[in-house]
Parts: sequence; structure tokens; C-alpha cells
Amino acid sequence: MVLVTSRTRIPWQAKYLALALIWGSSFLLMKLGLHALAPVQIAALRIFAGAMVLLVLLRATGTRLPRRGRVWGHLLVSSVFLNAVPFTGFALGETRVSSALAGIGNATTPLAAVLFGLVLLPSDRLTRRKLVAVIIGFLGVVTIMQPWQAAGRPDLVGFGIVVAAGMSYGLGWTYLRRMLADVDLGGLSQPTALLLCGSALMVPITLVWWALAQPGPAPWSLAGQGGSAAYGPILAVLVLGVVGTGLAYMLQFDVVRGAGVTIGSTVTYLIPIVSIALGVVVLGEHLAWPQLAGFAIVLAAAVVMGLPERTRRVQPTPCEAEGALTP
Repeated sequence: MVLVTSRTRIPWQAKYLALALIWGSSFLLMKLGLHALAPVQIAALRIFAGAMVLLVLLRATGTRLPRRGRVWGHLLVSSVFLNAVPFTGFALGETRVSSALAGIGNATTPLAAVLFGLVLLPSDRLTRRKLVAVIIGFLGVVTIMQPWQAAGRPDLVGFGIVVAAGMSYGLGWTYLRRMLADVDLGGLSQPTALLLCGSALMVPITLVWWALAQPGPAPWSLAGQGGSAAYGPILAVLVLGVVGTGLAYMLQFDVVRGAGVTIGSTVTYLIPIVSIALGVVVLGEHLAWPQLAGFAIVLAAAVVMGLPERTRRVQPTPCEAEGALTP
């Protein structure tokens, strides 16, 4: 009871801003972690830490995990696109591009959600507004990549990886809406189950990476460059897992419960802004004008997509109410 009371005293607006700052700073933390850890290690440590935090919160709130095998099967599939692929992809992409540019890649999630929704969700219609927004968003991505310029453009492979990671979120949440729309995964049940599935996936992924990277340190090694303990990078990734992946899910649930799904989903628009600001101020990163212009175009397209349709209001499914576009 004390836990619930202390949480409800904080207005959802404060939690909304905290969520934008936490998820926006995740790209900075991944960049710091790359000073000593491999992308796969960062993803695994982040997922493991987040899962442990949510298990504690789950027990404290009295919420139960799903019990049906069918539900766990679909959660395992979706965790590939919501945990393993994006968490590894963003860290891998940041080995080639800045954290600010990686945050911009995350802004493509709403575009991907619309495209995958047309394929997986029969009820989704491609309205004229959505079609125009998708085209505009695609033009924004092209503007960022600057294919007409041979020098001075961002690393196309690195930016392609972070765009694919951002689009993976759109596929994962669309898959959940398609397969588990009739299942009520309230509270922290869904994010906890997703991270537990993600933890199970990252064990073989990490072992395969270690086998292919031989000779090299063990996947659980804490030694950084030069053999010294990498306390700074490891601490950054632990913060990313505990705060940015574990506690952030709780904040997101509170925001959705206090303000609704529509307002809660708009935090996605603030994430790249925070990542750009932190990358420039903390890491001294620089974005050329095409990247800033392209980001503005992509962001505008995402906002247009998020505007409500002028039709009868439909009650969101349980998966939609719990869906988060996490970085």
C-alpha cells in the first residue's frame, strides 16, 4: 500500500518527462558502454538487469505472469523484435554512427508500425493521410542519408542498422496486437514476460557471438581495453538496464494509466530530441544540417500519423494499452 500511495502522489506529467529523459539518454549510455563492451554484451546485460528489476516490481505489486503456453510462445517471438534485435542493433549501429543519429533512427518506429499494420492487421486501413505521412517520412530518412553526396554523409551501414532497430519495434508491437489482442496482460505482466523471454534469447545469442569472436574474452568478462576493469562502461549499461529498461516500464504504465494510450505514445517524439541534446552537449557530437532537416521531416511525419482519425472511437486492445516504443 505504501508503494502504491507514493507512486500515485507523483503526477503523470512528471513521469512523462522522466520517461522521455530516461529513454532519450539510453543512446548516450550505450555509447559509453561501447568503450569496453561489445554490442551483444550491452544488450544482454541490459535485458538481464531490466528483467530482475521488473520481477521485483511484479512481486511488490502482486501482479502475475502469464500462464498459458500460447501466450508465452507469442511473447517469445515478439521479444525477438522488441528486445534482442533492437537492443543489439542500436548498440551495434552506434559503433559506426553517433548516439544522436541513433536516437533519430528510433523515430522511424511509428512509420514502421503503420507499414507492418497494413500487412498484419486486417482492420488497419491506409488512409490518404497515413500514405502521405509514410512518403514524407521516407523522404526524411533519405535526406538524413544524403545518397547524393559522396563525402560528409553519415555511415550508411551504421544508420541502416539503427533504422532497422527502430523499425523492429514497430514489427514487434504490431505482432502483439495481431496475436494477443484478446489477452489481458495488465500491469507489469507483459513487459516482465517480454524481458524474461528476451533473457532466454540472449543466452544462446551471446554464446554464439563469443564462439565466433574467438580468440576473445568470455562473454561475462568485466575486463575492458587493456585488461583493466571497465567499471564506467559497465555502470552505464547497468543504469541502462535498471532504470532505462526496468523502472521505465513502470513509469510508462503509470503514464498510460493516468493520461491514456494516445498521450502516452507521444513520448516517442521526445526521445530523439533528448538523444540529440545529450550527444551534442555531453559527447560533443555534431549533426550536419541534412541530418537535422531529415529528423524534422521524420518527426513531422510521425506526429501526423499519431493524430486521431475522424471516426468512431475504438477501445484499445490490452496489447495496445501496454505497448511501449522503447529505445
